[in-house]
Amino acid sequence: MSEDLNLNTQDSKPIIRCPWCGNDPLYQKYHDEEWGREVRDDKTMFEFLLLESAQAGLSWITILRKRENYRKAFAGFDVEKVAAFTEKDVERLLQDEGIIRNKLKITSAINNAKLFIGLQKEFGSFCNYIWGFLPEGKPVVNQFKSTKEVPARTELSDAISKDMKKRGFKFFGTTICYAHMQATGMVNDHILDCHVRS
Repeated sequence: MSEDLNLNTQDSKPIIRCPWCGNDPLYQKYHDEEWGREVRDDKTMFEFLLLESAQAGLSWITILRKRENYRKAFAGFDVEKVAAFTEKDVERLLQDEGIIRNKLKITSAINNAKLFIGLQKEFGSFCNYIWGFLPEGKPVVNQFKSTKEVPARTELSDAISKDMKKRGFKFFGTTICYAHMQATGMVNDHILDCHVRS
């Protein structure tokens, strides 16, 4: 067995996972049930967009552990409500110990929510917009044997983040964009031996 695998035994049968989730039960649950699965609804897409931009410069597990706090702080990830947040809400969020208290990230979440709604109006849904970058709107299914082969960015993530940046989105560079694509199943980067692939 490759040391690049993350094994768990269940019914005496080893479960092989992508190694990045380690032995943390929260990370493993996220890996098994969410990461790499296609997201086609705007509510979930907005949740990931908000969380991914909060993650900038931090590890994903840090944000995952604060996810429920973010849900409470950002109106259940209701894009309309977040877009309507005021300076008073920004002050409230800066006092909230359950989230990352970074003013730039908080104000960008509100800004991105407004732009998200703009794209919904322009394309019918945000999912129509972002999935529209993919050939025939289908996910890219990679065939990586090891996480060492998984890129941090691609030409596709460059193109999406460049377009979103041009539209005014913040904290959504190409690396965050690629992580967002992995999380929402726009790309499937589960390694070949991973049980999720089957």
